Amino acid sequence: MEMNEEGTTSEGKNIELFIGVLIAVFAAILSINDLGGGRYGDDEMIAHKESAAMYEWSQAKSIKSILCQNQLQSLTTLEVTNTIKEGHEKIVDSIKNSQSKDIARYKKEMDEIRNGSANIDKKDWVIKDEKTGALGNVTGAAEWKAEAEKLGEAGDKFDLASLFLQICIVFGAISLVIQKTSTRKMFLYLMIGMGIVGTYFMIHAYSIAMG
Repeated sequence: MEMNEEGTTSEGKNIELFIGVLIAVFAAILSINDLGGGRYGDDEMIAHKESAAMYEWSQAKSIKSILCQNQLQSLTTLEVTNTIKEGHEKIVDSIKNSQSKDIARYKKEMDEIRNGSANIDKKDWVIKDEKTGALGNVTGAAEWKAEAEKLGEAGDKFDLASLFLQICIVFGAISLVIQKTSTRKMFLYLMIGMGIVGTYFMIHAYSIAMG
């Protein structure tokens, strides 16, 4: 009887030690998951703000382009109706040429702002970097939007990972306080299962965010 009791006690302590180690491991994984969720959550917010800012910038260029088109149309109408004073034709032609060039430039700028420098031909790069003066450094509104959507998807996976890992730790804590071996092992298996699922979602989240 003493041998059996000692064996049972020893087995119980071994299981408790094993459960304690697993709880520590999954708690560490949960911390890593929360770290990624916080970091990429902030990046998602930044991407949303940048996307909105780029769309507003593109809208401003569109308004300027429309104004130029209206002015060009007005000058053309004046020419057609012969209401331009004699001797002012060259000035009007010069203004029209300038407006036409501005319209073409605004079109290129809007395209680069919306799609990004990497997604258009190099010959169409027109926006210079404010610090270096270099061309081709514009991250477009569509690119920021895609980045925000990607990080949003990753954020959902981080949330799922956090949920399963927290449940995992709860099951681990329950298994520590339960004395009945069969019930303890049941919660132990549940803890391991939830921990594995949570770890999978965390790895998936990081692969999406870093992809």
